Amino acid sequence: MTDAPAPAQTSHEVSPAKMRQVVLASAAGTVFEWYDFFVYGALASVISPVFFAGLPDAQAFVFTLLTFAVGFIVRPIGALVFGKIGDSTGRKGAFLITITIMGLATFAIGLLPTAEQIGIWAPVLLVSMRVLQGFALGGEYGGAAIYVAEHAAHAKRGASTGWIQISAAFGLIGALAIVFATRATIGEDAFRAWGWRIPFLLSIGLLAISVWIRLQLEESPAFKQLQAEGRVSTRAYAESFFEWRNLRIVLLALLGIMMAQGVVWYTGFFYSQFYLERILKIDSKTVNFVMMSVVLISAPLYWFFGALSDRIGRKPVMLFGMLLMLALYFPGFQMLTRVGNPALAEATATSPVVVVADPADCSFQLDLTGGARLFATSCDIAKGVLASAGVSYTTQAAPAGAPAQIRVGATIVESADATGRPMAEIRATRADVETRVRAALTDAGYPAAADPNQTNLPAVIGVLLLMALAATALYGPQAAALVELFPTRIRYTAMSLPYHIGTGWFGGLLPATVFAINTATGTIYAGLWFPVICTAVAATVALLFLPETKDRDIHA
Repeated sequence: MTDAPAPAQTSHEVSPAKMRQVVLASAAGTVFEWYDFFVYGALASVISPVFFAGLPDAQAFVFTLLTFAVGFIVRPIGALVFGKIGDSTGRKGAFLITITIMGLATFAIGLLPTAEQIGIWAPVLLVSMRVLQGFALGGEYGGAAIYVAEHAAHAKRGASTGWIQISAAFGLIGALAIVFATRATIGEDAFRAWGWRIPFLLSIGLLAISVWIRLQLEESPAFKQLQAEGRVSTRAYAESFFEWRNLRIVLLALLGIMMAQGVVWYTGFFYSQFYLERILKIDSKTVNFVMMSVVLISAPLYWFFGALSDRIGRKPVMLFGMLLMLALYFPGFQMLTRVGNPALAEATATSPVVVVADPADCSFQLDLTGGARLFATSCDIAKGVLASAGVSYTTQAAPAGAPAQIRVGATIVESADATGRPMAEIRATRADVETRVRAALTDAGYPAAADPNQTNLPAVIGVLLLMALAATALYGPQAAALVELFPTRIRYTAMSLPYHIGTGWFGGLLPATVFAINTATGTIYAGLWFPVICTAVAATVALLFLPETKDRDIHA
């Protein structure tokens, strides 16, 4: 494929009314994708005790995040399966199947029994639904972006596919609005007991509308042309991943675009929510309001940056997003602390916390086995309690075999070891340490929660809008850029895999990874090195190797 300008032909043009239908039908799946993403993300701390009641609180929350991530881990598998279907039999059929599976799995989460009712089968069923969601989503975005791009006029591909990206905002707004409204209507106690199911159950309406719309569609012009010319791929895997000319494009898409998109978007729109609620201890309703405001204000930017890329190119717009986020990672979250919970920032500066422990007693608290490791040593309990409290600390080595201590200013709190004990005793030991640590923190001026009168909401929203600016600049032109990179005959397969490795493995694992790094290092900012490194690598690859694609003929 070359960078030659597209031929001046009109054979692939569609009417404005038809184009609106194509965009609406394709965007419906993206709305669903992000609705599911933010409903689950927003309710992670609520769902955690419902399905993982037998685990210590911090590890239960990490397990909940990992259960969230498992849906992303299996996305590349879905990308391969549905990509092959889309390249062999057509775009329409593939993404009609994907939205049906995805929607039914989302709805089913709202019907699942709790751990109190069926024990270990509760998390097993939840993980199963997440796997189905991730598997179906593996074919969803690629199909939607390709379908729109293959219908769009050459000079408007960025703007047309920008509506796919903007629909993500609709999904987020819908999810957060329903969560917010449900909480406000039935009260927090009822919401935590059973009301959390409502946002999942309401998704069935969106599914019905989406399927009905997609049933009205025809196949894309580009795929019809392939069929007419007898050039439909029968070896999509071999052509995509075992021919260097195409494998090179797959690697460029992953390392030059998608690795950054995964960490930039999920840091700005999901980890920031986790940070405000779990680290800064800002009230959950306030956090929902903040995130809805940011999503709503930033929504038009997806289309704007997509349209801008039609004029100046995909590459400079996406690079702007990456570089802006690189400049924001550490200063942005440090500013969020100062304006979101000033008392925490002040206590951290005036009363530093130190964990004194035998290094051999401390482990890296990222458990991809879903809770098989209990982190019950005295060091792990001490660090887990502080991480859950959102408190930064330094670590000092103690003699071998010595139990861990937490020093809060001049106060010393002895940790305790629960290795090898039953779950109930581990939880009791941890609760005892946590009670004593929180008392010491309170005496030292560490707030149990952010004071609403001290939280500067306009400043919080302003910082998050800067991150949203970076994320939308990268995400807005992305669909058009990915479609233009790949040949038509293998586009669905080759494009979907790097997209879902980027969003699934780099983005989906980001919250748990950042939380684990913070716990291991003792600072609430250390985990940001993960997205910083990923973004820096992607920006370098994009700058040096990624071609400009806006003038390519995608029907070739």
